[in-house]
Amino acid sequence: MNWDWEKLQGQRRRQGYQPPEPGEIHDRLKRFSNLRFPGGGKLIILLLVVLWGLSGFYIVQPDERGVEKRFGKFTQITDPGPHIHWPFPIESVHKPKVSEIKRVEVGFRSVARNGTLQPGQYRLVPEESLMLTGDENIVDVQFIVQYQISDPVDYLFNVAEQENTVKYVAQATMREVVGNSGIDSALTTGKFVIQTQTRDLMQEVLDRYQAGVRVIAVQLQDVHPPKEVVDAFKDVASAREDKSRLINEAEAYRNDILPKARGQVAVIVNEAQAYKESQVLDARGGAEKFLAVLTEYRKAKDVTRQRMYLETMERIFSSSGLEKIILSSQTAGNVVPYLPLDKAAPRPKQDAAGGAGGKQ
Repeated sequence: MNWDWEKLQGQRRRQGYQPPEPGEIHDRLKRFSNLRFPGGGKLIILLLVVLWGLSGFYIVQPDERGVEKRFGKFTQITDPGPHIHWPFPIESVHKPKVSEIKRVEVGFRSVARNGTLQPGQYRLVPEESLMLTGDENIVDVQFIVQYQISDPVDYLFNVAEQENTVKYVAQATMREVVGNSGIDSALTTGKFVIQTQTRDLMQEVLDRYQAGVRVIAVQLQDVHPPKEVVDAFKDVASAREDKSRLINEAEAYRNDILPKARGQVAVIVNEAQAYKESQVLDARGGAEKFLAVLTEYRKAKDVTRQRMYLETMERIFSSSGLEKIILSSQTAGNVVPYLPLDKAAPRPKQDAAGGAGGKQ
């Protein structure tokens, strides 16, 4: 604060105050120096001065950084180890923990007993967790933000109530990201994307504030619809699971049938190819055999004709299971050269039960 010295002196004169003359000030200081303190008073004053001087000694721990101030203005940052500065009220020091991972809970608060967090015990804060999605649904989002001090000077002097600032920024950015997402994405597969986008957006906002904070992670603890409509969302989730199950069963059936069908197709194609090759080869062999016989026939027609007749008759007579009847040339000239009477006799009729004809 800048003082208007002339106004101050005028005010004092109006109040009847007269400032001491320089000579008077010198006499007062001389009288004070000649004062005698009974019982070792000077030793006590000296001891107090020494203690006051020692109060400027401080130690910075390995996880801390020392931030010195002189009359409230930042002067320097000190590293871990022992240091000394002008005692209060000339200088003071802050020692923020720069390597500590700080934690902010949004939408819930963990329950602590005797300074220890109780696992699985927490209380809900619905005014922080209820958010509106991009498809105009309400979702209950509870998450944790982990951050670290990146710049102790900015952290101490640029932003007041640093933890609350980080929490408010986390709420605002999470609401923006969830507001640009659908409820299905927030409840199922889009959680990782929401966490990443919220972390990046938080870092951008805090950097704009020059808060001296580095956001390490944003972790969604629980995302669920409000309790008033949770039953309907469970039905939707069950239907979605049934859909996925049926799709998986259909794909499994397809994966089972298609290889078998492909195998049958391959077998049929191979058999057809083999049949084609065999028929072509047989036809070629028959044609070549016929051409060979034709060639020989042209050379000796009578001999070839006789040989073919004899080979054919040999094939007929040598076949097994064939009834053979030999007739002389005289018999063959008759009107009925051969009449098998045993085969011409009528056979007895079979009844329904398979027995001989007639009533039993």
